[in-house]
Amino acid sequence: MKKVSIIDVAKMAGVSVSTVSLVLRQKGKISEATIEKVNAAINELGYVHNIAAANLRSNTSNLIGLILRDFSDSFSIKVMASIVQELETQGYMVFLGQPRDDGEYLERCLLSFKQQGVAGVIYLASDVATLPGPLLEYPLPLVIVSQTPLAESCNQVIRDNRQAASLATRYLIERGHRYIAYIGGQANDLIRQQRLLGFRSALEKYGLTMREEFMPACSDDTQAASVATRQLLEKNNAITALLCHSPDAMIGCLSGINQVGRTVGKDVFLTQQVALVGFEDMMHVNLTSPSFTYVSSASEETGRQAATLITRKIKEPTQQTQCITLSGQLVARESA
Repeated sequence: MKKVSIIDVAKMAGVSVSTVSLVLRQKGKISEATIEKVNAAINELGYVHNIAAANLRSNTSNLIGLILRDFSDSFSIKVMASIVQELETQGYMVFLGQPRDDGEYLERCLLSFKQQGVAGVIYLASDVATLPGPLLEYPLPLVIVSQTPLAESCNQVIRDNRQAASLATRYLIERGHRYIAYIGGQANDLIRQQRLLGFRSALEKYGLTMREEFMPACSDDTQAASVATRQLLEKNNAITALLCHSPDAMIGCLSGINQVGRTVGKDVFLTQQVALVGFEDMMHVNLTSPSFTYVSSASEETGRQAATLITRKIKEPTQQTQCITLSGQLVARESA
């Protein structure tokens, strides 16, 4: 069977080959009637546009390299899905890589991207303070997505964890809570450190003291958070609200609260109740009772902004470096 060519499409549509090319590339000022004729011919003939060949001829690429550091991080997974969806709407495809480290394996990943002819790279990490070495001198357009700000000046989209913790703390204080604790995250966790800054600023704004014993660090698993919560509440019965570092921490807090004979709820006047607030929507526990109050992670908007930023950087390489900071919104439910 003869392969259908762009010439065949042009003949059937009654237009020039250059017009068909412009329609395929969505370029130029083409009337809607002409576009409809060309698309009708494409569908009838079954023509398949070879984008790779077209990119090679025009020295362009519709491939974007996406590096995901941690497949277990729910924020990164949601952002990745949003990036892919947004790039697809703009006519780009994603080439995914997950290096084992930020050294040799990252270098191999970036080399593979160059060999595949990607036009730019998005580096998606949850908590990096500085750019990994291989990225510092990377020649292609680059966008960093993180939950913490980077020391270097680079194109980045970050989540404002300080704002998120301040927002959650103010909400609890305004509901009458005066003894609020922060559970979870290891001591050197950058996200935890940012949130504690927001936690402190909100307490100070209302004339409340930040107590070190009200901020137990622990490993990122439900059992550790459960033990930390139980020990904290046994020593400090006056605590009426908890900020939960992660989804695992929230589930662990729920267990620890139950172990000391208290319940989860938003009524501050019931001394046996403890209010819980998390920092991202947890789809797998949304059907719990009570449903969890949380500050949204803005993951979908983060992905859209990262996709838009990388495509803009590809089209306008000389544009100024941008840092886009996204704030979350509090979603009040039954737990606080």
